[in-house]
Amino acid sequence: MNKTVLITGASSGIGAGCARKFASQGAHVILNARSTDKLESLAGELKSEYNADCIVVPFDVCDRKAAADALEALPAEWKSIDILINNAGLAVGVDKEHEGNIDEWDIVIDTNIKALLSMTRLIVPGMVERGCGHIINIGSIAGDAAYPGGSVYCATKAAVKALSDGLRIDLVDTPVRVTNIKPGLVETNFSVVRFRGDKERADNVYKGIKALTGDDIAEVAYFAASAPEHMQVAEILVMPTNQATGTIVSRK
Repeated sequence: MNKTVLITGASSGIGAGCARKFASQGAHVILNARSTDKLESLAGELKSEYNADCIVVPFDVCDRKAAADALEALPAEWKSIDILINNAGLAVGVDKEHEGNIDEWDIVIDTNIKALLSMTRLIVPGMVERGCGHIINIGSIAGDAAYPGGSVYCATKAAVKALSDGLRIDLVDTPVRVTNIKPGLVETNFSVVRFRGDKERADNVYKGIKALTGDDIAEVAYFAASAPEHMQVAEILVMPTNQATGTIVSRK
């Protein structure tokens, strides 16, 4: 795959999985996250394992100016981004909606919705101008139905679906494709953040079921990206075999 891919939230989990998968297939990879150290470590791994061309652009996706400045500062040969993977996202807390922390809600909404919009606005016009491109948004099964203690997070992932669908409509007269990937249980650092650093509680989320991994979702993203140009994989819902909905899970 001789394409340039920008991945937000690339320092761990699904983002890192996508970086490894696309780099292994010959893509040129732009790695974004807040942690410079983690990105540099991943970049070193990609170069060592796959002889990959990759570049690190550390910034907070919630900082629009930092994002714009970083993209503007890219070397000329890296500016034509073929694939944008809007992966950066999080949940914080499992409070009831009427008892939640408004400051935490701001973080979740700013990251999951507004930052996705900002990155889309910064990168997609170039795709339209060049007549090629693909936006892959990492949504969630949580966007299909709310569950206890997750109303705000679920709302943001419902927004990701609506934004993906709306963008696909807006781009229908162009060759640019849009995919929304909606994972179920994926064992990453996600639950540690949601439970405010409580690792034991986070681990319990995945007990008794073979959860998906970041690498599994990366395979799905690559499948969508490598489909023939006339084929648009609009939406993919992917879950562990023993998960049926966001709340119905069979544990052994």
